[in-house]
Amino acid sequence: MTRRMEPLAKKIFKGVLVAELVGLFGAYFLFTKMNTSQDFRQTMSKKFPFILEVYYRSIEQSGMYGIRIQDQEKWLNSKN
Repeated sequence: MTRRMEPLAKKIFKGVLVAELVGLFGAYFLFTKMNTSQDFRQTMSKKFPFILEVYYRSIEQSGMYGIRIQDQEKWLNSKN
C-alpha cells in the first residue's frame, strides 16, 4: 500500500508546488502592474478595493508615502 501512495504523494506535491509558483508569479505581476499604472489602481479600487488596500499598506510599510493621496486627488479631480 505504501508503494501506491508514493506516486500519489509525488503528484500531490508537484500540484501544490505548481499552484504556489503560479500564485507567486501572479502576485508579482499584480504588484508590478499596480506599482506602474495609476489607471490600473483605479480599476482595482472599483473592482477589488481590499487588494488595493493591501498594496497601499505594503508600500507604506516600505517607507513610500503619498501614493494613496496622489491617487485620491487625481480620481477626485477627474470626476469634476
